[in-house]
Amino acid sequence: MFVQTLLTGLAIGGIYALMAVGYSLVFSILNFSNFAYGSIIMLGAYISYFAMMKLGLPLGAALALSILGAAALCYLNERLAYSPLRKRHASSLFFMISAMGTAIFLENLVYAIVGAHFYAFPEVFTKRNLSFHGVSIGVLDVFAITFSFAAIYALHYFLQKSRTGIAIRAASYDIQVCSLNGVNDKHLIGLVFCLAGGLAGISGTFLGMKYIVYPTMGWITNKAYIAAVIGGLGSLPGAVVGGILLGVTETFVSAYVSSVVRDVFSFSLLVILLMVMPTGLFGRFLEEKV
Repeated sequence: MFVQTLLTGLAIGGIYALMAVGYSLVFSILNFSNFAYGSIIMLGAYISYFAMMKLGLPLGAALALSILGAAALCYLNERLAYSPLRKRHASSLFFMISAMGTAIFLENLVYAIVGAHFYAFPEVFTKRNLSFHGVSIGVLDVFAITFSFAAIYALHYFLQKSRTGIAIRAASYDIQVCSLNGVNDKHLIGLVFCLAGGLAGISGTFLGMKYIVYPTMGWITNKAYIAAVIGGLGSLPGAVVGGILLGVTETFVSAYVSSVVRDVFSFSLLVILLMVMPTGLFGRFLEEKV
């Protein structure tokens, strides 16, 4: 029972980690929380669903299309909603207001075009569970765990080894100094949003396959935002640890206490942790120097 619950929690935590990394990527560069990210995840789920149902594409092609589509939407989100504010040197508050307005707009756009229907993905993986030593886990969960952590590792490798990745890490400390050293901050920010959008396409697809696709499913990313805050906003390792920690603990609370108090536990954990560690597990205080 313990191992079974742990594996289920890891599958959910992997999806949380993907979404939390997307939040932290944007926060590390622009120092604001992109609350429109949940709507991008929702649109990523719709893209992969309709790619499979209407175009008849296999899962791999639908997932690739979702990654590209969500990346393009995230890029447009930055160019239309945030870039004008950056040029005016607006405060973070205006970015968050713009993000919330974008989220509401995208949700209502889906309502107007698609409707308030609930859609279930076709059965790609068999319902047969993989069993070993008395522990069983669904094929979808195995695929979600493997693909989620592979995507996170690929992003980590890109940020650590490539010149562009090094520029992104440097910009997370001071983007103005990076631009003074020859880095095109406009292109860099656009790339960061594309990377976050690609992760949104992956997590949206897995969320839709595990649960169901509907216009307000983006609000489930509140859990991913909690995971990002727990790990420390702006810290990618913290986002991964926070996502796994939240997914596993939620699953154990549901299994051993009650699923009714699962959300109460999540938000209580966030409040208690911030009281003890205001910057999260891996957050850092940055002192502005003149």
